[in-house]
Amino acid sequence: MLLPTAEPFDGAAVLAFLAARAIPGVEEVRGGTYRRTLALPGGPAILALTPRAGGVEAALALADPADEPEALRRARALFGLDADPAAVLAGLGADPLLGPLVRARPGLRVPGAVDGFELAVRAILGQQISVAAARVLAGRITAALGAPLARADGALTHHFPAPGALAAAEDAAFPMPRSRARTLRGLAAAAPRLETPADAGPLTGLWGIGPWTAGYVALRLGDPDVFLPGDVAVQRALSALCTGPVDAGSWSPWRSFAVLHLWATLANPAGPAPTAAGVRAPKG
Repeated sequence: MLLPTAEPFDGAAVLAFLAARAIPGVEEVRGGTYRRTLALPGGPAILALTPRAGGVEAALALADPADEPEALRRARALFGLDADPAAVLAGLGADPLLGPLVRARPGLRVPGAVDGFELAVRAILGQQISVAAARVLAGRITAALGAPLARADGALTHHFPAPGALAAAEDAAFPMPRSRARTLRGLAAAAPRLETPADAGPLTGLWGIGPWTAGYVALRLGDPDVFLPGDVAVQRALSALCTGPVDAGSWSPWRSFAVLHLWATLANPAGPAPTAAGVRAPKG
């Protein structure tokens, strides 16, 4: 079935984002399709999502057919299908710094998540390391602690670890500094409700979780107005585009999309550059 969305829709960009972060055993991207395991209320499921013109084609393998609405809701969230690209373009398209980027790629979406707890774990794993390194760590933890499928489905072999499994794990299951393992255990023990962007704020009350992690979680849970000033990739993108300070507040209420467009300049170094001076003087 096709899950529709407003055009323009850059599904290929979301697919590339997910592919770079795909956890071995849990996720794979092959032949233009994203596949993953998922634990739903009625039992295990496998989602296969393929970006098309006008939306995402979804194929589901469900233990309980009653889980279909929930599976489709999560699929829509993952690909940002409920975003309004016209509103984002209207809000950022005339900005001196971001405008050229947004006009060149108006279909960019903020990738969402299928599970808030999993997202928070991934955010913690990604603290101060590369995307590739975080992916490797997530794969190792999944292999050690994730529930295996009754039968492997191609490259899909495990579910992402449940909070209880992480909370009770021995040190050997965490191939990382002890401080980060402590943070993961604390998150797992708290097992916070992470369904809406507002749920991310209280994460900073847990040991080892700061504003970047909570902000990243809120951004991917659907808050359209999150800026990540301490994000290394955001800082690199801004340094490449301009000099001087930035008034990110002027990008509200679409700062999450500003972050995505800044990240995209690093993935596409030959992309468009600002042509007019703004709050931060453009380079070049």
